[in-house]
Amino acid sequence: MKLNERLRLKEAEREANPGSGPRDTRTKDPFGSLKSRAQAALFAKLGARLYDSSLTESSLHDVVVQELSIILDAEAVPLSDDERTKLVGQIRDDILGYGPVQMFLDDPTITEIMVNGDDMIYVERDGKIVETDTRFMSDTHLRRVIERIVGQVGRRIDESSPMVDARLPDGSRVNAIIPPLAVDGPTLTIRMFAKDPFKADDLVDLGTMSRESANLLDSCVKGRLNMIVSGGTGTGKTTMLNVLSSFIQTDQRIITVEDSVELQLHQRHVIRLESRPPNIEGRGEISIRDLVKNALRMRPDRIVVGEVRGMEALDMLQAMNTGHEGSLSTVHANTPRDALSRLETMVLMAGVDLPSRAIREQISSAVDVIIHLSRLSDGSRRITQISEVVGMEGDVITLQDIFTFDYSAGLDDERRFVGGLRPTGIRPQFTDRLRDIGVDLPPELFGVPSLSLTANGRKKRQ
Repeated sequence: MKLNERLRLKEAEREANPGSGPRDTRTKDPFGSLKSRAQAALFAKLGARLYDSSLTESSLHDVVVQELSIILDAEAVPLSDDERTKLVGQIRDDILGYGPVQMFLDDPTITEIMVNGDDMIYVERDGKIVETDTRFMSDTHLRRVIERIVGQVGRRIDESSPMVDARLPDGSRVNAIIPPLAVDGPTLTIRMFAKDPFKADDLVDLGTMSRESANLLDSCVKGRLNMIVSGGTGTGKTTMLNVLSSFIQTDQRIITVEDSVELQLHQRHVIRLESRPPNIEGRGEISIRDLVKNALRMRPDRIVVGEVRGMEALDMLQAMNTGHEGSLSTVHANTPRDALSRLETMVLMAGVDLPSRAIREQISSAVDVIIHLSRLSDGSRRITQISEVVGMEGDVITLQDIFTFDYSAGLDDERRFVGGLRPTGIRPQFTDRLRDIGVDLPPELFGVPSLSLTANGRKKRQ
């Protein structure tokens, strides 16, 4: 049976048995048919005016609201003022916004929106995933919203190109996939970012990192150490990269390279580069690797790569080793050690004929610090390790932990982790390098007692 036939049978079965399926505990929208008629009438009345580039967003908004009022008056359906206002808002969002998910996009407490079909929408709030009572009217309605999103950034989605990565105007990351790849209908995932980017103080208040570790990271960025942020999906790597980038001095030229623009830097001298996928004919692709190579010709003081996931790892490491110090990037990994292994694997993907030891030497000399983030079982995102890349011992890259998360503190009554980031008592080797450029870190920052001179000139611990 063909896919389209299966989808039609599924829709017919759901309409014939509204009590079955994933939404059997929810009530149907009482104004669903009215909304459909009003939308159809609005499209018929306005037509091309909905896409008239000469109309400003506010002017188009006023036209839509005015015409909707006329259409609802003609329907002669008894509505209270609250019902009418809500209905107009929903139809307006469908026509000009992003339909049922618009209300979640406007909610600052939501970090992820997961649309598993027209009748199943999940959101992530406070690190927990919950199902909502909101739904699209049909697969066609969901498909129309997806096309509106991807069309805004010059992308397309259809049967010949059934999956796409895009972004909203506010920088939120969007992934959409439709049949025939998505068997049960169109699927939409939106990773949202704070309208006002988190700063270091915000992450300290949230418990993501300690004040001492924030001071350390600030000094490392100002001291032009090469830093990698590692972690799993949804652990806050991009947020941490934003915070690290905020420590860069304003008199430096920063070039960001991203698959989809997400970083929100406030410095003035910033050049943002974004990769481009191939067109429908398979041509015109501009990869992250191409952009990293080009960035080296743009006289950068800092190169910030949103995420290293392929062959560009080789070019980034070479940049770090050839005078472009202070580079920042993220990588998906379970531990700092795994991050190094992934970098080695990605360098091999570039097709270079180098022995493993040579690649590891490149990595050990290029990367100075690895910051690892984890998403704990209570839903919180925390820095769980800050590690220094020390060098090579034989064929193995040596790491030493500077800060680690204190799991031994246990959980409170609400099953939240009480512990935080604690120094290991090891003074990192890069402190000498930072001191040479005028950045002096006190030994107490690392849990090392300070030394003072006694009356006879000997040192004693404080």
